[in-house]
Amino acid sequence: MILYPSVDELLERVNSRYSLIMLASKRAHELDAGALPMLREYQSTKNVGRALEEIAAGDLTIKKN
Repeated sequence: MILYPSVDELLERVNSRYSLIMLASKRAHELDAGALPMLREYQSTKNVGRALEEIAAGDLTIKKN
């Protein structure tokens, strides 16, 4: 269960729960592989939490075609 960022806050940035999970999952895998962080500080120690924080901050978005 995540407390920060809240699911409501995240769904304001991404329009569906499915898209939110896919975006966070892909970014977490990138962070696992050594990708550079987008934020200076994170509250979460885990990469999934960090990906969600990047989404909440507006730094990570879904690419529109």
